[in-house]
Amino acid sequence: MGSEGLRIPCLEFSGVEWGLKEGSEEWREMSKKVRDACESHGCFIMVYDKVPKGLRDDMFLCMKELFDLPEETKRKHRSSKPYRSYNCESQVTPLCQSFGIDDAPLPQTSQAFTNLMWPQGNPTFCETLNSTSSKLLDLSLEILKMIVEGYGLPKEYSSEIEELQSCSNFRLMKYKVGENGEVCETALLPHTDKSALTILCENQVEGLEVLTKSNQWVPVKIPQEGFVVIVGDVLKAWSNGRLHSATHRVMMKEVKERESFALFAMPKEEVKIEVPAELVEDNIHPLRYRPFNYGEFFNYFISTLNPNALEVFAGVHK
Repeated sequence: MGSEGLRIPCLEFSGVEWGLKEGSEEWREMSKKVRDACESHGCFIMVYDKVPKGLRDDMFLCMKELFDLPEETKRKHRSSKPYRSYNCESQVTPLCQSFGIDDAPLPQTSQAFTNLMWPQGNPTFCETLNSTSSKLLDLSLEILKMIVEGYGLPKEYSSEIEELQSCSNFRLMKYKVGENGEVCETALLPHTDKSALTILCENQVEGLEVLTKSNQWVPVKIPQEGFVVIVGDVLKAWSNGRLHSATHRVMMKEVKERESFALFAMPKEEVKIEVPAELVEDNIHPLRYRPFNYGEFFNYFISTLNPNALEVFAGVHK
């Protein structure tokens, strides 16, 4: 495969007016491109100007303020759920610090997290966190609607697919440079996301890599005004395996700290993931995944950390 075939698709969304032109010819054309990119690569770069550059810049400034807080303050953010607490110096990600905030688009959640970190208040951080996460959650729903359109599914699936992103986790991540300025090759181990969709933005320090279907690692170069959209295991299962859940990792190759934030759109624990009948064709696309409860699937993954958790837990084995 040539280098052209290895390049991650880049889709220019800036001219597409969400909602207003839904169902228009332009919108349907973009829907097909989204579906094709998610099938062939499991991800795509999205150039999109409806999330203002100023808001992204503000988010990165707020992240610096957050990560500069004393360790004892940051450690106050704790959760019984995996990937939600403040994480620092774990064996899996020794150079990464991260916060996972459930349902940050809800004003009360943004406020509670801000009050925990800054008891005296920090209105700028609270507003930036809420606004950024809200815009990315809205964006994830529009992409899911485009996938429904891309497969020509009946309109009722547009409302049903909302359940696949009825919950969200907003992750703030900082990757440090190694001691003595050494570059640590693998900063985040290869994995697929257990969400439906991930939308990620970085601070122009590269490091994200995606594994292609031909088993080659490709660096993802995200333009300054861009995001990367990654298909997770939930969407792979829902689409009967037509959409590819992209394996990805983070490699630290620059002697600079890398910061990124990501919105993981996912179902609530009680939601049942079920393949639409229209996506099952006995000969070409036989049923690959049985209906399953999202919470049970996630708990299975956490208990086993099996990289093939989706296939083992929900795969139809004939």
